[in-house]
Formats: sequence, C-alpha cells, structure tokens
Amino acid sequence: MQSILSRIATELAVQEQQVATAVALLDEGSTVPFIARYRKEKTGGLDDTQLRYLETRLGSLRELEKRRETVLHSIREQGKLTADLEQQVLQAQTRTELEDIYLPYKPKRRTKAMIAREAGIQPLADALLANPQLDPETEAAKYLNPALEFADTKTVLDGARQILMEDFAENPELSGSLREYLWEQGGMESSVVEGKETEGQKFADYFAYNEALSKIPSHRALALFRGRNEGILDLKLDVTVAEGATHPCEEKIAKAFNIYDQGRAADRWLLDTVRWTWKVKLHSRLSTDLNLRLREQAEAEAIRVFAANLKDLLLAAPAGARATMGLDPGLRTGVKVAVVDATGKLLDFATIYPHVPKKQWDQSIATLADICAKYHVDLISIGNGTASRETDQLAGDLISRHPELNLSKVVVSEAGASVYSASELAAKEFPLLDVSIRGAVSIARRLQDPLAELVKIDPKSIGVGQYQHDLNQPELARSLDAVVEDCVNAVGVDVNMASAALLARVSGLNSGIAENIVEYRNDNGAFRNRNQLKKVSRLGAKTFEQAAGFLRIRDGEYPLDASAVHPEAYTLVEQIAAVNRHPLQELVGNSELVSSLKPTDYVTEQFGLPTIRDILTELEKPGRDPRPEFVTATFRDGVNELIDLEAGMILEGVVTNVANFGAFVDIGVHQDGLVHISQLTNKFIKDPREVVRTGDVVKVRVEEVDVQRKRIALTMRLEPAEQKPNQHAESSEPSAVQKHAQKFGNREERRPQPHSAKPAADRRVDNRKPMPKKSGKDAASATNSAMGDALAAAMAKMRK
Repeated sequence: MQSILSRIATELAVQEQQVATAVALLDEGSTVPFIARYRKEKTGGLDDTQLRYLETRLGSLRELEKRRETVLHSIREQGKLTADLEQQVLQAQTRTELEDIYLPYKPKRRTKAMIAREAGIQPLADALLANPQLDPETEAAKYLNPALEFADTKTVLDGARQILMEDFAENPELSGSLREYLWEQGGMESSVVEGKETEGQKFADYFAYNEALSKIPSHRALALFRGRNEGILDLKLDVTVAEGATHPCEEKIAKAFNIYDQGRAADRWLLDTVRWTWKVKLHSRLSTDLNLRLREQAEAEAIRVFAANLKDLLLAAPAGARATMGLDPGLRTGVKVAVVDATGKLLDFATIYPHVPKKQWDQSIATLADICAKYHVDLISIGNGTASRETDQLAGDLISRHPELNLSKVVVSEAGASVYSASELAAKEFPLLDVSIRGAVSIARRLQDPLAELVKIDPKSIGVGQYQHDLNQPELARSLDAVVEDCVNAVGVDVNMASAALLARVSGLNSGIAENIVEYRNDNGAFRNRNQLKKVSRLGAKTFEQAAGFLRIRDGEYPLDASAVHPEAYTLVEQIAAVNRHPLQELVGNSELVSSLKPTDYVTEQFGLPTIRDILTELEKPGRDPRPEFVTATFRDGVNELIDLEAGMILEGVVTNVANFGAFVDIGVHQDGLVHISQLTNKFIKDPREVVRTGDVVKVRVEEVDVQRKRIALTMRLEPAEQKPNQHAESSEPSAVQKHAQKFGNREERRPQPHSAKPAADRRVDNRKPMPKKSGKDAASATNSAMGDALAAAMAKMRK
C-alpha cells in the first residue's frame, strides 16, 4: 500500500500524506465532491480533478497488486520462485511488464518446445547457442530418439530450434525493449480490403494511409480500428525495412544472445532461429500488445474529450425559472407542443401541422399564440431535429405577428430526448402522456435548466463524444457518471424542486434515497430546514454528512440552509456573526460586511484557512450558481439547408462538439460544420478547448461545402483583411457574438444550450513523415475529397 501511495503522490506532484488522507476518506465512504469541498485541510487542498485521478489510479494500482500476488503464488506453487525472480515481480511497474516476467511460468498447453525438452533435446539447444563452432548435424545425431518421434537429425534440430525460439520469445527484457522500439520507431499502415472500395467510402481517407505509431491521434486510431472491425481496412504494424535488409528487430534479438554470422558451423542455423522467432513468436504478440496499447490510449483520450464536452454541456447557462413552450419538430407527424411553468410542471400540450403535407401555417400560429397568452409563456424552446429550421421560422413568424407576447425563441439540442421519452423514468412521471409529447416536455425543460433535465438521460446518449460506441463502455460510464456527479454538486440542488433523478446524483445519495426524499416531500410538504432530511427513510448520519452541504432549501427557516455552508460549520458562522455584533440574517448576503472580514481571525483547530475562505465567499453570495449567463445564437435567415451555403458566408453558430482535431459548429443547416484545429485561431494550439468549448456561441466563415459528402469546412480566423464587402457581410447591428466579445473578449464564456453533435468523418491531415507506401496504393489516395485536399493545403501553408 505504501508503494501505491508514493506512486500516486509522485504522479500528482503532491505530498504522500495528502494522498494517504484522501485514500482513507474514500475508503471510509466519502465522495469526491464532499472531500474536495469540505475536507481541504485534511487533503492539503486537493481539488476534484486531482481526486478523480487519485480515485481511478488507486483502483488500477490495487488491481495490479492483486495480479502481482496471483503471479507470485503461481510461481511459488511451481517451486520456481527464486529471490531474484521475486524481486523482479515486485519491481514490475506495469501490467505488461509483470506479464512479460510471468510468461515463461504461465500454465499453457503443451508446445513443441515442451515436447522437445521431454525428449532430452534441451542440452543440444544450449550447446549450439553457447558454442556456434559445433556442427548442428553432427551434434543432432547424438540426440536421436525414435521412440519419441525424433528419428532423424532434421526433427531433432527442429526441436532444438523450438526450444530456443520459446526461450528467446519469453525473455522479459528482450520483449520489453522490442515493444518500446516498435512503439517509437514503428508505423501503422492501412489499406482497403479488395472489393470494399465502394462500401467503405466513409473510410476513404485510410485506403492508403500510414503514420508513425506513437504519433497517431486518438480519433484516427479509433477510425482505423473501426474500419478494420467493419471489414473495410487491413492494418499492418511494423517498421520500415529496405528490400533485402535484415529486420532491425531480428538484429536486436541476435545481439541479445550474441548471435553473429562469423562463418562458424552453427551461425546460419542460429540466425534462422532468430528470424523465425521474430516472424512466428514475437511479431504477432508484440503487434497485438501495441494495438491494444494504441487502442487504450485512444480510448482514454476519447473518454477525456467526451467527459470535457459533457461537463461544458451540463454547465451550460440555464434560461431560468420562466414559463417555456417546447416544440418537438416534425413534418408528417406534426410538431409536438408542450408548455411547462417556471418550475417545469407540465401545463398543457398539443400537436400542430404547419408543414407539409397539411401546411396549416396560419392555424398553427393561432394555436401557439393562444397557448402562449393563456400561460404567459416567455420562451420557446425548439428541438434541432428534422424540420427544426422550418419550425424555427414558424416561431419567428409567431413572434413578429404577436409582439405583445414578448416571446424569445431558442433552438436547443434534442439529443437524448427520445431516450428519455421512452424511459421508465418518463413513464413514471407522465404515465398517460404520449411518448412524443414527453419529448417536447424535455426540450422545454432543458432550456430552463440543462443540468436538471440532462441528468435524466444516460450520458452516452447525449452525443458529445467521438467513436463513443467503440470505447470501453464500463470505463466510459464511470468517467461520465463522475462528470455528472461533479457538475450536480458544483451547482447544488434545491431539495424542494429537484426530481429524484437529479437528487440521486448528489454526493452520498442514491436512487433509493432520492425516491424516499421525494416521497417524504410529497407526504409532508416542502422541507423547511436541513435537519428535516434526517427523518427521511435510510438517510443516516453518514449520508447526511455527505449530502447536506449540496442540498439547498430556499426560503427556509434557517438562512444558511440556502447556501453551500455545511451544517457542521453552522456554529462557526454564528460565532462570526456574534463577534461582529450582527444577527445571522444580516451577515448572510452582506457583501460589504463579509468582504471586510479577515479569514485568519476565525481559524480554529477544526476549521482551517481554506474552509474559512470558502465560508466567507459563500456568505457573500449564498447559493451562487457557478453557471454562466444565458445567451443565444442567431441563425441567419434564408440559410436553412446545405445547398443554401456559399463560400465566404459569415454566420453565427453554436459549438456542438469538440474533438482533438477541431470543433463542430451548428450553423442551422441540419449538418454541423467542422472548424479544423488549424482554423480555430491565428496562433498555434495543441488542444481545441484552449479556444472553444461545447456550447460556445461563435462566428464562423464558410470555407468550402461538399454537398455530396455532407461536409462543411468552416474557419474562425476572421481577420479584417479577409472580410471583403462581397462576402455576405452581416448587418451593422451587433450580433450576440459581437456583444459578448465586447464584454468578455474573444472567447465566448457565456454559453447557450447547445445542439446535438452529428460529427462528419474526420479528414486526415498528417504533418509527419510517413512510412513508404506500397505500390498499387497511390491510386486509392486519389479518392480523398476536394475539401480534404483544401484542408491539407491549408496545413501546408501554415507549416510554410
């Protein structure tokens, strides 16, 4: 355990004691949000990101220790555990290194080498390796054993070769060094399976592709593996070898065992043994290992990107407690309408048919106007699916015809709405409501409070990842669940308003206790203070400790219950109020008074400086919502479909997804455009998230449109020199982006509810020196799209 603590401390660059304390708290049942917020003194201020890494790493290192014990036990039972071998096992730092050491001792089916050893041929193999002066044929004649099917020298020498091949292949130091050599110097080459050219057009960028193995980014690695899994691509992992030259790995094997061609009797036989060891034993095994390593790294990066996008989406700006109409667009089946009040309660619903084939446009506007007037609707939330732009135009017409209603419209992502509609949770909430109407309710609510609504949906269904269905699903689920938990607890939850789904994400709670809280609330009315939570069934002292600070009670009996101040610190706050001769009610929210207090004056043995600072910050603005201010993007009128786009157009859009190679932006044409990483800004960046995040409102220029492949190339590099008068310039009225740029700078920190992501296939732009292509593949590369060529040219220009 001590080695685990030390290793994690080194990786986090913190003190071992900090790690030890955090591990102890986690083992006691404390959650990451609780430790990060309320146990800063104990952990030395470890934040939620560090604690999440610690939690994950702790699990993987503990699994490694379990495996280490299993390996030691197995070798010990075989009677082969020496002091040196035990030390090697104990010092193994990775699972791969441990398995390399264990390989010679791992139980396996009888091999040819085992059969040869049983026939007594081991001494021959050892002799030829130790003394290449010996003649293999002459020495083999001494080991003939017809009874065990070694009746001639050829069979005997083959047995000796099998022994040496197994010994070479199972040498842990050699395996490790070759694996690292291949990782650093090897490359991945892909080619199209014969006859799959048409079927696999979405993988056309990889029909004749090669790249240094260690440099392949996550999205390209996952694309390659998906292409192979679908039977479109053949993948080959190796180093470049000149025609007629010896493979570098064969040379390394020979060198490791002092095998050289010096004209001695056994030299050629030994070199052939080396060659077969590489081809038959090591190459395939190491290729499998490195493919797995590449996949694991790619998956880890894809999960990180998915988690980051999900966090941005969940923490998107809420429109707030305002009566909202949700419109779930449709053509033949009509537009589903649902109205919810400021608390999200369903008030009314309907179905209208403004589009083809019925075209009841005026009738639909009249129906919507009546509903909006009846329920004093402030906002119209429009799903971004099929018929979204047509429905957006309908809402715009409604607003222009009825200015007295003071309506605003916003197009939001409807990703996952159908999943929620058909879920058990939705059926329980609206048992008599049609599935399609439930979707409209979800669309309305996610504008009011994205976090509260999106927690009802499996994070994997929200659609802000890349190749998410190809990833390690348990690890993806664990990571995304952690993001949801962190976001919910960072914002806090109104215990009298929250659904059971939202309460279940609060630190220390689960779905059962959340249901019990809702049931208690329904039976006894709103909670008046936090202490009432202790009366909820199964909500014990430990659960209360973990959850209380994140549960808010607005307009309750005790002012601190509406804040993030933990009940365990109430006495301290009361003392602060008493010392300053102010009633508690006057202290809470009194920014002028609280800002004049010195945190060091209130440090105690129980509460250190970090906690005192957090408490005073919370007292200044109790229950503060950390999410940004609500703003919207304005789609351009007349640009509704892909064919409406023209190169040079400058448009407003919403970032729907951020990948390692760029950002996808919804500009209102039912197909997200790609801003390649090279087009996000004028300066070099390694991570697109340095510039944009999911939900950002951005201004882009259309660079190129490929209607056939449904690809849109966009740029955010809007230098003044490039904004010529004939490039469809916007009106002089400042847009939402310009207004925010004036207030917050170029980076749009205030984000609207984003749209669902519909990523186009990635276009490979490889800056590195590739492995030489095989003949016959050059023609395949010509299938790359004109837009792919344009992006490549842009990158070449950048490099120049």
